[in-house]
Amino acid sequence: MVTFTSEASRSRSKKVCVIGAGPAGLVSARELRKEGHKVVVLEQNEDVGGQWFYQPNVEEEDPLGRSSGSINGELKVHSSIYSSLRLTSPREIMGYSDFPFLAKKGRDMRRFPGHKELWLYLKDFSEAFGLREMIRFNVRVEFVGEKEEEDDVKKWIVRSREKFSGKVMEEIFDAVVVATGHYSHPRLPSIKGMDSWKRKQIHSHVYRVPDPFRNELVEVAKEVHLSAKTLDISSGLSKVISKHPNLLIHPQIESLEDDGKVIFVDGSWVVADTILYCTGYSYKFPFLESKGRIEVDDDRVGPLFEHTFPPCLSPSLSFLIGFPFFEAQAKWIAQVLSGKSSLPSPDQMLQSVDEFYRSRDLAGVPKHNTHDIADFTYCDKYADYVGFPHLEDWRKLLCLSALNNSQENLETYRDSWDDHELLQEALQSSHFTNFNS
Repeated sequence: MVTFTSEASRSRSKKVCVIGAGPAGLVSARELRKEGHKVVVLEQNEDVGGQWFYQPNVEEEDPLGRSSGSINGELKVHSSIYSSLRLTSPREIMGYSDFPFLAKKGRDMRRFPGHKELWLYLKDFSEAFGLREMIRFNVRVEFVGEKEEEDDVKKWIVRSREKFSGKVMEEIFDAVVVATGHYSHPRLPSIKGMDSWKRKQIHSHVYRVPDPFRNELVEVAKEVHLSAKTLDISSGLSKVISKHPNLLIHPQIESLEDDGKVIFVDGSWVVADTILYCTGYSYKFPFLESKGRIEVDDDRVGPLFEHTFPPCLSPSLSFLIGFPFFEAQAKWIAQVLSGKSSLPSPDQMLQSVDEFYRSRDLAGVPKHNTHDIADFTYCDKYADYVGFPHLEDWRKLLCLSALNNSQENLETYRDSWDDHELLQEALQSSHFTNFNS
């Protein structure tokens, strides 16, 4: 186990609550403790992993993932992972900066392993850095709100409930870090007739295995009709469609009829037994009482300075929603709370947020894609806030190689690739050699 000796002054040490023990919450806990803070992580499940903690039993969840049957606005099932899911990126580019995602004998050693392997990696990470001792499992956060300020010091009330005993605990923290992810609350379309359609409708959030859809899905289905916003599809998807004569593509759905018809915007139609919505997810924070100062507007969480700090509530409240740079975010939050780093004034932060929104609008980026910022330039800019290393060239090239391969060979790219030279360069880099030594 790796241990840390804090160099931060005790007067700068804060009592911090981290909500969630997934990839973002775990690295946040590590970085906060490294800066000398006292950390409590609240996790609703019985183990680490967040989204990567597979939950096969979805019978109690609403088929469309609507919150009407939820607990305090939270769904009963957090993970949206299905049984056969494999990673879309190679393991070499996915690990934390000082803890590479290595293949281990006796486990799934593929470059694009199944979801369980990433969960085991996160367990390895939490064990290696002694993080479990900071985590309270089976605890659901029900309320986060400001405590009346004393001496201009902002504090937060966090109320949580133990899953099995029902015991409610209310605590006061100097700061709260929200690391709850955003692949749990389904984003549903608005389709005429959707609410009254009598046949089966589910969101991919509750899809796990194809067995219940015998005669409905490709490989086990009679026919599968894919409805998409655009018919301008990748060559990889075209190859999949040409390979499966029972897989047909259509434009968007116009309406659903009582007799089972699904009518598309071009006037064509089919009769369906089931509609499976693979329409993405939304940001929701049902536990947070911000008095209107933080809002989710069409999945734009704001205002957030650099997708992390709400200007009027910083630095005591922060969010980790900027994949893929959770680690840099975590370091920044920890250093701001300890006083090692500082933020601009609230007005300056708000101005920066407004400028970012305008730039996205001018670029034609839909509001619900505000936080889709996984580009190399932005990652490096973000790293500069805390002196975090820029992305290595090999990491960028491996990412692009996998992306391009998936566009051309959607079904086979995880098992057939031609970036062997790049892979060798990666494995000979300090990211891997320093760890192995």
